[in-house]
Amino acid sequence: MPSRRTFLAGTTAALGLTATTATAAPAARAVTTPVTAPADAPAARLPNLVVVLADDLGYGELGAYGQKLITTPRLDRLAAEGLRFTDAYSTAAVCAPSRGSLLTGLHTGHATVRANPSSGGQGSLTAADTTFAQVLRARGYRTAVIGKWGFGPEAPGQDSHPAARGFEEFYGYIDHGHAHQYYPEYLWHNDAKEAIPANAGGAKAVYAPDLLERHALQFIDDHAAEPFLLLLTPNVPHAPSDVPDTGAYADRGWSAANKGHAAQVSYFDALVGKVVDRLRALGLEQDTVLLVTSDNGPHEEGGVNPDLFDANGPLRGYKRNLYEGGVRIPLIAWGPGRVRQGTTDRPTPLTDVLPTLAELGGAPAPADVDGLSAAPLLAGSPDAARHGHLYWFRDELGVTSRANAQDAQRATWLAEALRRENWKAVRFAPERDHALPDAKWQVELYDLAADPGETRDLAATYPARTAELVALMRASWKDPYPRAGFGTRLTLPALAVPGEALTVTATFDNGSARPWTTAGLTLRAPAGWTVTPASPTTAQQLPAGGRLTASWQVTPPADAAPATTWTFTAEGTALAPGGPVRYPATGTVPTPPPAPTRDSYLSDLTWISATNGWGPVERDASNGKNAAGDGPPISFGGTTYPKGLGVHAPSEIAYHLGGAAARFTALVGIDDFSARQSTLGATRAKVYGDGRLLLTTPTLTAAGGPVAVDLDVRGVRVLRLVVEDANNRTSFDHTSWALARVTVA
Repeated sequence: MPSRRTFLAGTTAALGLTATTATAAPAARAVTTPVTAPADAPAARLPNLVVVLADDLGYGELGAYGQKLITTPRLDRLAAEGLRFTDAYSTAAVCAPSRGSLLTGLHTGHATVRANPSSGGQGSLTAADTTFAQVLRARGYRTAVIGKWGFGPEAPGQDSHPAARGFEEFYGYIDHGHAHQYYPEYLWHNDAKEAIPANAGGAKAVYAPDLLERHALQFIDDHAAEPFLLLLTPNVPHAPSDVPDTGAYADRGWSAANKGHAAQVSYFDALVGKVVDRLRALGLEQDTVLLVTSDNGPHEEGGVNPDLFDANGPLRGYKRNLYEGGVRIPLIAWGPGRVRQGTTDRPTPLTDVLPTLAELGGAPAPADVDGLSAAPLLAGSPDAARHGHLYWFRDELGVTSRANAQDAQRATWLAEALRRENWKAVRFAPERDHALPDAKWQVELYDLAADPGETRDLAATYPARTAELVALMRASWKDPYPRAGFGTRLTLPALAVPGEALTVTATFDNGSARPWTTAGLTLRAPAGWTVTPASPTTAQQLPAGGRLTASWQVTPPADAAPATTWTFTAEGTALAPGGPVRYPATGTVPTPPPAPTRDSYLSDLTWISATNGWGPVERDASNGKNAAGDGPPISFGGTTYPKGLGVHAPSEIAYHLGGAAARFTALVGIDDFSARQSTLGATRAKVYGDGRLLLTTPTLTAAGGPVAVDLDVRGVRVLRLVVEDANNRTSFDHTSWALARVTVA
């Protein structure tokens, strides 16, 4: 990674905090005090960017927002020195969708992650998701996420891993369930688990937030001379209320859970204070913009009583509610010389973080995000763009008593909310079907200007306005939400046969709103592989929405090792309005294992790749080493078969046949074991030969039994077995291939 000086030498203009190009509604009302940078401050220096995200910190849990019982002196000082937002919003009322929207700038009507995985929702980011780390890394920023990531699976080398989404340094929890442990036996460091032996066997010796603090401060130390982005996401004050010391609250007449919760909030306050102290010690306070916020409203789990602390302030609702208390959150922006002092009531959702950081860092941002840059507001401009409306979606199966009471016992119903100016609509669907006709939803309307506590439902009084907001809700939902390309994408073949030429393709998309110049694509291949361009690889102009596509003929050496994975990197570069940008994309292609020489069960063959497999295709195991008879026994309708491949939708397993096989036979369905777990599973299986679809089964259910597969695969080099979800209930989609076998010609 280049240093700040070398990479930014090509910057054509210093960052200008100009108004966003989005259509601007009336300006935000802000009370500001100018802060003048020192005369000798570097003119073109890009700011370091630090985002600190609390877990379940309520709107009223900081002194600056009215808290009386919990002390938060460091955050209160930042609020006094910086800009305090009174109307900031998370984009969801629970963790995963809120964090996904924060990272990608998409609200929950468009985002990939729209529900917690525990509620059966999509729990992973995808290759189509561009995070603010990818946006800023393209401008030379060093990037880190320390703490709770919150998107599975717990494995390296997949699209939802922090490294794949632009963070070059990661330390903490991948899975959001794992982040509920304050004394875990391991944490992840980049792509590897690091054991914490002192916590083995349930011991409480090492407090994980202390480790997160240490890594965050070390990252700041290591990159003080370069522009850096730090996303610090401690898991406090999420339940349980584990903390080494309840400190000032030990003598209070509260429950242990409430004492622990208060201590966690104060711990968070002290953690942010230590980050600020380190920035000051390194002389970086004039060169940094710090944002401190939360992912949703206050929780009530583990015996915590949010009402004791008035954790939602004057607002109605808690975590899981789409009323204001569930989604309005504290947001403090701080940066001496870069952020004005004061308060603002601009409705500001966390979707604004991506475009704001992009503008601060002089980086292009995707044009199809829902956020608007608040960078002009931070600098004191009176004309920062405002949203026409804000949208929320909820699909949550978790229930807590206070949240359920606020929802009138509808906490597990699908729900939507929308704010337009000071009008807020909330509606509930009695069936878990977003396509349910509007007339079947139960809708409420509130005037936040007169009734911020949402106590008076005005839907019957203003039916036309209610219908207007409902129509905006309906228009805000897109499933799926197609994205424009942004940055570099690399396309590799399924496998590389030693000595045979293959084609590698890359695309470089300008998904921003402004043109780029001097665009180019390069490809880095393994040592010893020959690479020859097969198309132009440069373009003088790359307009907004434009794409450069390049391809190369690549030939592996004839003696390339079989059954080995090889890494390629394509890199797109260009000159954007804010300076040079560089977008890498990495992919792998395997050299195949030997083709079968005799009739074989697939469970006895080495696979090329396996996603979401179990039994003989566990991703962390190597097949082909076990004796015949391996593979789990599969039972359909009481009949047990000795060979099997177990998968979980969506899944894909690829095998190298090398043109040697004549037929592929199997039974595929939801097996008896899976059916005993739940009868709700429904999948569809597909078989591909060299990319050509050979078979699609009817919908597979436990009641319907397995489907017999018998296919001609003569000449097929790569056989792919795919299982897809068929009813949007992926938690129950365990599917098995029994007697999966190829007959050699």
